[in-house]
Amino acid sequence: MRHRNMVFGVSMLAALMLLLSTSHSDAGTGGAEFSAMWTQLQGWVEGTLGRVVTVAMVIVGIAIGIARQSLMAFATGVGGGLGLYATPAIVTNIFVATLPAAVSTGAPVVDLVRAARIIN
Repeated sequence: MRHRNMVFGVSMLAALMLLLSTSHSDAGTGGAEFSAMWTQLQGWVEGTLGRVVTVAMVIVGIAIGIARQSLMAFATGVGGGLGLYATPAIVTNIFVATLPAAVSTGAPVVDLVRAARIIN
């Protein structure tokens, strides 16, 4: 009975992994239509405009922190400024991520099933 449960569990895991694997993962490898707009926004955020907005966020955070006698508004201003500066890199890394060929073909699933000695 225990062997049967293990075989069932491994086969369900293999089936789940096969369903979740894709043959192509090309999330951000095309779409040149919006490239100019993305470059412009990235330039604004990472350039002088982004620095000015970041400093403004920190100054407003300091002013609100003094008025409320709390450092949380200052921390929110600094966090917002850092988030504003890092957003283009984060978005780029999310949408340009691609899977290696071995993962997208399902080869690890076959190795897992063979390791569990379900198939030869």
